[in-house]
Amino acid sequence: MNKKILILFMLQWLLMPITAQISYRQRICLNNGWSIKPAYNTSAKGFKEGITLPHTWNANHVFEGADYERTMMIYRRDLNVRPEWKGKRLFLYFEGVNAVAHVLVNKKSVGSHYGGYTGFCLEITDQIKADRKNMVEVYVSNEYRTDLIPLSGDFNIYGGIHRPVYLLVTEPNCISPLHFGSTGVYIQQKKISREQANFEVSTIFSLLNVNERLTVKTTVMNANRKILLEKESPLTRGQTEIHHSFSLPTPILWNGKKNPYLYRVRVQLVQKGRVIDEITERTGFRSFHVDSQQGFFLNDSYLNLYGFGLHEDYAGKGSALADNDYRTDMQIILESGATSMRLTHYPHRKIMYDLCDEAGIVLWTEIPFVGPGGYDSPGFLDSEKLKEHVRSMLLEMIYQRFNHPSICFWGIFNEQNQKYDDPVPFIRELNTLVHRTDPSRLTTFATCVDQQRFLGCADVFAWNQYKGWYGGMPSEIGTFMDEVLSRSEGTPVGLSEYGAGANVTHHEFPVRKPNPVGKFHPEEWQTLCHEQHWEQLYTRPFVWGKYIWNFADFSSAIRYEGDMRGINDKGLITYDRQIKKDAFYFYKANWSKEPMIYIANRRFIERTDSVINVKVFTNKKNATLFVNGKRVGKKKCDILNRIVWKNIPLLRGENTVHVITTDKGRIVSDTCKWVIKIKQ
Repeated sequence: MNKKILILFMLQWLLMPITAQISYRQRICLNNGWSIKPAYNTSAKGFKEGITLPHTWNANHVFEGADYERTMMIYRRDLNVRPEWKGKRLFLYFEGVNAVAHVLVNKKSVGSHYGGYTGFCLEITDQIKADRKNMVEVYVSNEYRTDLIPLSGDFNIYGGIHRPVYLLVTEPNCISPLHFGSTGVYIQQKKISREQANFEVSTIFSLLNVNERLTVKTTVMNANRKILLEKESPLTRGQTEIHHSFSLPTPILWNGKKNPYLYRVRVQLVQKGRVIDEITERTGFRSFHVDSQQGFFLNDSYLNLYGFGLHEDYAGKGSALADNDYRTDMQIILESGATSMRLTHYPHRKIMYDLCDEAGIVLWTEIPFVGPGGYDSPGFLDSEKLKEHVRSMLLEMIYQRFNHPSICFWGIFNEQNQKYDDPVPFIRELNTLVHRTDPSRLTTFATCVDQQRFLGCADVFAWNQYKGWYGGMPSEIGTFMDEVLSRSEGTPVGLSEYGAGANVTHHEFPVRKPNPVGKFHPEEWQTLCHEQHWEQLYTRPFVWGKYIWNFADFSSAIRYEGDMRGINDKGLITYDRQIKKDAFYFYKANWSKEPMIYIANRRFIERTDSVINVKVFTNKKNATLFVNGKRVGKKKCDILNRIVWKNIPLLRGENTVHVITTDKGRIVSDTCKWVIKIKQ
């Protein structure tokens, strides 16, 4: 072949669409071209067009009160079938529909799914017509019902197709997309050490042409896609799964933020020498355990787990988040210096787990088996239909997130109690189910009531405890955790929620403990609350996980406090992610290694006291204060990385406050302005 022609051919091949190069499986995004109407509207012309997924119809209803819209809507779009798909299998994959979905193709039912926070896949091959446009309809309901979790909770249930949708096109024989909505490939870690990683790769298949001779090839690659290990086995007639065991010498361990190293595992289904399907999964090899006295260990080294609880909730979007929203949150999480996150109170979108895998953030992820906390409602009803739904969602969470090394804890429940039917026997059943499905990870739960009734329900547990907010003072948290440990009978204990509310427009000095359900939530109290909590917690390594409630303000229609309707204001960031509250920078000074300095109380701009205290958070040893251009003095940090200059006089009118420190010869600084208005 002529050299120029060969080069031209190669360029054309490289520029071909991925779906054309890899003909055995296509994954086509169906996020565009949807329309929506209320289910009660029987008019064929009642659809609102131009809907793009992810989507929810009640993102802005949070401010309308506790009776926000929980109803049923119909989503609809056309689906064009390509001629080259003749003889292929077609599946619809939904990453999440909140909360109940009934799917129809060409006005014929193809299946249903219950639960808004796990994915599901339905085959539509037999319902598709190749000679005309096809119509997909999804009846979506977020109505309250007693056979669906969560039965209660301090967060909003957004309705809609609030996560992406894909069309999968495969050969008649394929790796199954139907096994609990997962990829069908599971990497089970057996024994992991610095010397050797022993693991097993299990793959589930969906086969229509059982007479074909099939081979399964599993390949282990490093981060640069270099092949390290391979195994190949025939798939015998009637066999729908295969297990390949591997032993990898001297693995590079997934070691949290120090080195979040990821391997690739590729499974190929081969028919007559041709690859007809392929799935590639990333994973990291690590070991971990929790000691009741010494805390969490990753790869046999102590790791202090601290971070936030996180809701999928964003101002103006609700739970219908774009990829960049997750990336924005991850950037802020990493800025804070957090080492761990609790993904509350439900499984999050896959992209969040991917980002945590890549960043080395250790995860606790859980199902929305949520109790009422301090509210008068059930978290559990002893009905077989509800229990079957909980089991199903638990298995979907585990199988869909099985290969993510960041996940170390499967959460079984949050704040269940015995006001209604006793949940304990069922919780014990769930704990057994998790260990049978995935023996490589630990189970956990979060409680806010007497722990003794729940001991034995999980490997570890944690408390939701708001000292200094709903009762007591924040400095009491240390004694509380000591008492919890003394009664835990050897089960490791953590702190799953703690904190206080804050409205960034509310300020007070000297600050007083506010009414948690009142209209005035000064930012200064939230900061003080967190300072006193951390003073107690950082000296107690036995507290295996420390999770602030919450990463960001989020919607809760039952609330009207802090002068904000429908908002839980305990976040360290505002609902729109535009303002990081003072407490955020306190933790950044204690958790992060990135050189920083921050003047607290900066939003308390207009003051009537002309003599004030200036408080600074910094992770450098000392800092220098300037007021209105004049040097006040240099001071050292205390053990919590704070510096306070007391009794600093300010002038009537505007004052400029400036602080500096140095890092390797580079100046790090912060400035704010305060206005003194003398009382008449």
